[in-house]
Amino acid sequence: MLLDNIRSAANVGSILRSAEGFGFSHAFLCGITPTPENDAVQKTSLGAEDAVSWSYHKDALKLVKGLQAEGWNVFALEEDANAEPIHLMKTLTADSILIVGNEVTGVDPDVLSLCEQVLYIPMRGAKKSFNVAVAYGIAAYALTASQ
Repeated sequence: MLLDNIRSAANVGSILRSAEGFGFSHAFLCGITPTPENDAVQKTSLGAEDAVSWSYHKDALKLVKGLQAEGWNVFALEEDANAEPIHLMKTLTADSILIVGNEVTGVDPDVLSLCEQVLYIPMRGAKKSFNVAVAYGIAAYALTASQ
C-alpha cells in the first residue's frame, strides 16, 4: 500500500493495523505521512508497525513511476469521475499497490493519472467519503476476501 500525504498519525496507525490483519506486507509512506517512529502511530497500530515493513518517500510521484518501471500494478482508492466501484477491480496480485490519499485533498492528481485503475467504495448515505482509515479497511477486505 501507499499512503499519500496522510495527515493523521492515528489514521496511519489504524491503516497499518488493518494492513497487518489483511496480510499486506509493505507500506510506502509518502509526503507528510507520519512514520511508525511517531508515538501516535505506534499507539493506534498496536504493534502492527513491527509486522508490516515500511519505507518513507518524500515524493509519491517519483516513487510510483519507479515502482511501475519495476513492474508493479498501481491502483488508487479515490472518489473521481473515472473511478469504478471497488468490486470491479482488476485482479489483485502480489505486485499490486493500493494508494490512499490525504483526508481532505485525496490522492495527488499527478499520481492518480498514473494508476492502472481508480476505485471507489459505493455509498448509500448523503456523505461522499469515509474516513481514510475506515476506507482503507473496507478496501483491504474487499480486495482480499476472494483470495
